[in-house]
Amino acid sequence: MPGMWWVVGVVVLAAVFSAYLGWTAQRVERLHSRVQSAGRALDAHLVRRAAAAAVVAERTDRVELYAAARLALDAEPGDRETAENDLTRQLRAVDLDPQDAAVRALINTSRRVVLARQVHTDLVRDALSARRRVLVRLLRLARRYPRPEYFDIVEPAMPDPPPVLAVPAPTTPPETPVASPVI
Repeated sequence: MPGMWWVVGVVVLAAVFSAYLGWTAQRVERLHSRVQSAGRALDAHLVRRAAAAAVVAERTDRVELYAAARLALDAEPGDRETAENDLTRQLRAVDLDPQDAAVRALINTSRRVVLARQVHTDLVRDALSARRRVLVRLLRLARRYPRPEYFDIVEPAMPDPPPVLAVPAPTTPPETPVASPVI
């Protein structure tokens, strides 16, 4: 009978190890898929920002800003960071009027770029951390996925939007309770 407990212990240990291994493999897969989704979202926000910058450049006759926006829109993946950084530098050099609707759209898209980049950076960090774990490296659990890369761009500094004036709600007199007939 003592030999049987040893076998049960080994089986339980193997079951726990295989459950942990499955959880780790699923985590690695989930992190890499989230990195890819965050990369696509960041790309979409960058395209929107470049398009909004092109609209502002056309309205204000800023040739350099328009050129930087077009380069950012047409950049190949390997040149994307450089093109986006050039666009950010051009945006910083231009005085923008926050009262203009096109500029407000540009400011909003720039803020979304910052948020999307932060999410992407956090997910890349987590995926790289998961890839560095000993078990993941030994069993090569991340071999199916490309190594995630950070997207390093300069944070766009945009002017604050104009304050929104709150219009107070009209006050109504309190309703007087209606007496119910006594029966």
